[in-house]
Amino acid sequence: MFRIVVLLIVALMMFTGCETLQPSVQVLPPHIRKLAVESFANRTAIAGLEDRLRMDTFNEFLRDGRFAMVSSPDDADGYVTGEILYYILQPTQYGSANEPQQFKLRLIVNLYFVDRVNNVTLWQERNLEEVLFFAAATLPGGRSEEDARNVALANLARKIYIRTIEGFGSVTGTSEKKVPQH
Repeated sequence: MFRIVVLLIVALMMFTGCETLQPSVQVLPPHIRKLAVESFANRTAIAGLEDRLRMDTFNEFLRDGRFAMVSSPDDADGYVTGEILYYILQPTQYGSANEPQQFKLRLIVNLYFVDRVNNVTLWQERNLEEVLFFAAATLPGGRSEEDARNVALANLARKIYIRTIEGFGSVTGTSEKKVPQH
């Protein structure tokens, strides 16, 4: 009987003392309850990217439901903003008649999250990238450039949402992540 009690105590100590070390999730400050997505600046030649990205990002936060979403940054406790830097569409594979059959669509954005209550930029994410490979619309399972663009923008909006909710390291930009020092 004594052995069973000792084994149970040892087992209990092992389970309570062996926690896995995990970095803490970086969450938004508790005073941020209302969010907005400000219009993105569009530095590309493709019109309308900024509107679609803003709408898709707004909808990601709306689906989550943790924050009240408002349409204007003036009414928000914090907001996401940024600029679309690059829209690059490249053929990556050609058919026998030298027609493009596979494409690579690459979008790169800079992101910022502004705490309006304290009037400070909480974080920035430079060169956040979304890459989508797709077959030409003339091939089975292929898609048009517009359809591929919409998929890439929706994927990018999801990354923006994840970056905001889960903190750095949750998405990959092409440069070092840092919180600005004020």
